[in-house]
Amino acid sequence: MADDDMQDFFAEQAEWVGGDGEPESASNTPPRPPRSRKEMQKYRRKQQRARQIKVIIAVVFVVLVGLCGWLLFSKLGAVRNAVEVTRTEAADYPGPGSGDVEFTVESGQNSVQIGDNLEKKGIVKSSAAFQQAVRNAGLENHLQPGVFELKYRMKADAVVKVLTDSSKAKGFLVVNSGERLSAVLDQAAELSGIDRSEFQAIIDNKGDGILPAEAGGSFEGWLEPGNYNVKDQKSAEAIMKMMVEKRITKLDQLGVPTGDDRERILKIASIAEGEVNKSDYYGKVTRVIENRLAKDMPLGMDSVIAYGNNVEPRALTKAMLNDTSNPYNSRSQKGLPPTPINQPGDNAIKAAMNPEEGDWLYFVTVNLDTGETKFTADENEFQQFSKEYEAWEAEN
Repeated sequence: MADDDMQDFFAEQAEWVGGDGEPESASNTPPRPPRSRKEMQKYRRKQQRARQIKVIIAVVFVVLVGLCGWLLFSKLGAVRNAVEVTRTEAADYPGPGSGDVEFTVESGQNSVQIGDNLEKKGIVKSSAAFQQAVRNAGLENHLQPGVFELKYRMKADAVVKVLTDSSKAKGFLVVNSGERLSAVLDQAAELSGIDRSEFQAIIDNKGDGILPAEAGGSFEGWLEPGNYNVKDQKSAEAIMKMMVEKRITKLDQLGVPTGDDRERILKIASIAEGEVNKSDYYGKVTRVIENRLAKDMPLGMDSVIAYGNNVEPRALTKAMLNDTSNPYNSRSQKGLPPTPINQPGDNAIKAAMNPEEGDWLYFVTVNLDTGETKFTADENEFQQFSKEYEAWEAEN
């Protein structure tokens, strides 16, 4: 047994005794000296651990108190807002209102922002009344962007009915997936009141200062589908720039490669948009395009030929199909067309970047009403599909 251990042992067993041989009581016993150096070290370590535990407990307590306080504050804030809305529920006009006023809802605005603007214009008595009407109707996600014809001093729920009806929205340019540049610019000119020739001048100038270099001076494919408040824009350039910038932002978000690859993907995606009317088929169409390009075959896509003739595919004539001078004649010209043929949407762009796996070389939409499309790698089967479409067309 080590010396320190021996000392600890005898120190624990020892008792103080008086002159009569009896153990002395604790009250009469002088303070007991430390038993050993080892015991002092143990004692100090124990004290240090105790202090550390106290600090940890204090920190945890402060964090818990702070968290509880934040949760309580949030709850009180929600209750306060609810109470505020309830208080102002009565602050509503009886309707139906009078006079005429134009009111604009911007894309992405929520019921609070819209309600505040309605109150400022004197259309509703309070923003809270409008917000409550939206919640009661469950239409928070149905508020439409656009310019609406309203009246002053309207009842809030009547305003909600108007602002959730897309047929009543005016003044906003709606660019749809698969829509051609010419149709977009016709609408932009009509809605903005800016002469169509100003848009054409920008087209003729190859979009200088607006288009990225990879667009090759063509706006086709470079306008982002969506809603645009063109009525508040002062020039054709501002409108065109707005649509192109949104397109570039979206392409970046989708991870579309830059440079020539970006233009190539837009071309393929636009053909998919033009060939089928169901997004379920986009991945197969883009695979057919890639397979035909790999085999150095003409694409043979009627949507491309129709674009080059500025007609819809069903309006194609034999003369158009046989016109080999048309650079968009995909039956006689190999490779991709000179430009995209419309403004492709997200699903078509994703399909162009990631075509489905398959050996298909042909496809035919056999029913234009349902959009049913059949794919094959066999030319004879393709001819059968074509006859199936011709039979449908004859009946319709």
